[in-house]
Amino acid sequence: MGGADAGAGAFYDAALHKRETLMGKSGPSALIKNFRVFRIALFACIGGVLYGYNQGMFSGILAMPAFERHMGEYVTDSTKKGWLTAILELGAWIGTLLSGFIAEVLSRKYSVLVASAVFMLGVVIQATAITGVGHDAILAGRFITGMGVGSLAMIIPIYNSEVAPPEVRGALVATQQLAICFGIMISFWIDYGTNFIGGTTAETQSDAAWLTPICLQLAPAVILFVGMIFMPFSPRWLVHHGREEEARQVLSSLRGLSPDHELVELEFLEIKAQSLFEKRSVAELFPNLREQTAWNIFKLQFVSIKKLFQTRAMVKRVVVATVTMFFQQWSGINAVLYYAPAIFKQLGLDDTATSLLATGVVGIVMFLATIPAVLWIDRVGRKPVLTVGAIGMATCHIIIAVIVAKNIDQWESHQAAGWAAVCMVWLFVIHFGYSWGPCAWIIVAEIWPLSTRPYGVALGASSNWMNNFIVGQVTPDMLEGITYGTYILFGILTYMGAAFVWFLVPETKRLTLEEMDIIFGSEGTAAADFERMAEINNEIGLTRILRGEHSNTTGTPYETLPEKGNGSDHSERIQSV
Repeated sequence: MGGADAGAGAFYDAALHKRETLMGKSGPSALIKNFRVFRIALFACIGGVLYGYNQGMFSGILAMPAFERHMGEYVTDSTKKGWLTAILELGAWIGTLLSGFIAEVLSRKYSVLVASAVFMLGVVIQATAITGVGHDAILAGRFITGMGVGSLAMIIPIYNSEVAPPEVRGALVATQQLAICFGIMISFWIDYGTNFIGGTTAETQSDAAWLTPICLQLAPAVILFVGMIFMPFSPRWLVHHGREEEARQVLSSLRGLSPDHELVELEFLEIKAQSLFEKRSVAELFPNLREQTAWNIFKLQFVSIKKLFQTRAMVKRVVVATVTMFFQQWSGINAVLYYAPAIFKQLGLDDTATSLLATGVVGIVMFLATIPAVLWIDRVGRKPVLTVGAIGMATCHIIIAVIVAKNIDQWESHQAAGWAAVCMVWLFVIHFGYSWGPCAWIIVAEIWPLSTRPYGVALGASSNWMNNFIVGQVTPDMLEGITYGTYILFGILTYMGAAFVWFLVPETKRLTLEEMDIIFGSEGTAAADFERMAEINNEIGLTRILRGEHSNTTGTPYETLPEKGNGSDHSERIQSV
């Protein structure tokens, strides 16, 4: 295997060098050169803003007296409060499971339209809660909105990666993550502002205080829906469904080059090679599903996930992906995002406006803390960042638990202790922002062979949303029933997460897929994938072009380069799913 791997590595490294010679290296200059793509990706990231907004917005609404007056026991009863909050994540879990099928059958573009429409329907249903339907409308609306959010969270990154050339794909990953954090941040501050509509007491506060943050979601959702109508189809989806000439025209427009330009031809062949690779992998693994019917596409995602559990080596990867997402959610981050005002009230900030103000700071520090991870994660590595972040988060939990245990009934005379606990919450969010926020998704994305990656990532996302739902459901009962024990539980689990990463999760920075195979005990899987890809490259003429037998042409295998390069472009590698 070594000789073949070395040859393949040299092939892809040479391709990377050629593309950099023509287009330049990744970085701000590459975004300027590919401004058309960057503009499209920025627009599509409105979906990320909607995702983040929904994660943060409801926490502030739960703290508003007018919402409690309207919803009654669905705010005062901790179990029903948890269900009211977590039902969005249940919807998102279902939306995630369906998004792969919808995106493949309808196209990435039209699936964004469908997800946006579902999202808007959910918001409209929530807005009808004021007419007397009450909690039933909020429950149904949040579930439907969650389906839209879950779909958008999966489809938008896929769309952005497929319209972008490799030299800017990593930057677009960062843009999506920052869009989510931006949505969280603005949701907290909108809640803070609308809390003053009509006053801040139960007697005077207007229902507009909580209806406004809910209804404001419609504006960006409508903009996304209307604007997406004018966005291009994914070139990869067009090629995969036999619309090759249309794909050439889209690539020509995206790159600002003529349809017969050599770079357009090269990228078209790269996309075609990846499409043929996927079709032949399916034909070999699931010959009865090789025809691209809607029913076969629907079944494929489930039988493919089932296959991940049939060998010991793949089960190891499944454990790493699903357990990493388990510990990400049980770090308590979404307990903070969903119930921050309630947590701050428990820490002595009895005034709703003050607790919402402290919640707004959570959004700011999380947004800022994400930026260093985007810039330096590929240099520092995954394991040290995840381990240090987990230890930092767990330590913050334990300190909060100690402060709460000592002062829970005497906050008025120990205000400094309350603010110390608040600062620990802020520090906890900082530790999450640079570590488990982006890095957990990186691990989940890059441990899979090419032929199983989409299904492995879907499995990891499923674990994320299901644990997200459970945490959202049980946190109010925990805060009410075991008070400071909530922080001890999150702290212990997060320390366990640090140990899990340090002892059981391999460092994936700069590793090729062959090295991943060795680590997980499935030697030969990646080699077989690359043999198939090499055969396809030769068949369609891509190898000949990359060897310089086509004058003035340069490029890289669009989807395969990140897997076989020198390891310096892991941010690009993530987006090949």
